[in-house]
Amino acid sequence: MVGVDQLTHYDGVPSDTLASHLGVPMCLTLKRVASVLDVVHGLAEEGAPDGTAVLADEQTAGRGRQGRRWYSPAGAGIWLGYLKRPGPGAENGIMALRVGLALRDVLAELGVTVWLKWPNDLLICDRKLGGILCEARWSGAKAAWVAVGIGLNVRSPVPRELAERAIALDQVREVRRIEVLERLLPILGGLPASSELTEVEMLAYAAGDWLRGRALAQPLAGTVRGIATDGALLVETGARIRRVIGGSVVTA
Repeated sequence: MVGVDQLTHYDGVPSDTLASHLGVPMCLTLKRVASVLDVVHGLAEEGAPDGTAVLADEQTAGRGRQGRRWYSPAGAGIWLGYLKRPGPGAENGIMALRVGLALRDVLAELGVTVWLKWPNDLLICDRKLGGILCEARWSGAKAAWVAVGIGLNVRSPVPRELAERAIALDQVREVRRIEVLERLLPILGGLPASSELTEVEMLAYAAGDWLRGRALAQPLAGTVRGIATDGALLVETGARIRRVIGGSVVTA
């Protein structure tokens, strides 16, 4: 799985010292790759340990939810794949919510306030800064591992056709990729595998919940009232609170 197109440095840190610098057991740094998620899955099949990280300077076929393409040009963002070998319950959508909370905390440390749009987006000024995609691979009825994909726009410009709905970190504050990763990777390593959000996590999510109180048009019409402890979106429709467990949300 180790290719010939590896980076010698990532944001000034030698690639052969990056794993110890970031506190992970293994870190593969690539100049150009189709998708970091595919590389993580391949490494997992080969027995790579929990906490293995893959960083690409560029993705040519980065993907988001529901098969959408993630724009991932060279040097413009953090294109990270991370291997989690989960315990019971970690294969559900809560993993993406926990990673979002971790990113929100990290960026707050760096002076940037972001909002969380269920199920997996990070927003600044109502524009998309980043996204999270978690893909499980199964062994029988349980997940053998989860590949966590993170795309975070760090450097401008964003393409003209995306400018109204996307944003990069340097449009609000100069932040280096390595500054984010130094803080984020240790947190990812400590994420719990439980299938229920804790009270602390629920409060943290509520504090950064971009959708809470907003009117939805899809996947059903109603008003968002937050999330449940299992990660479901709660939508008030008339006299009922209904649960949404997947799909894209569109505000009214």
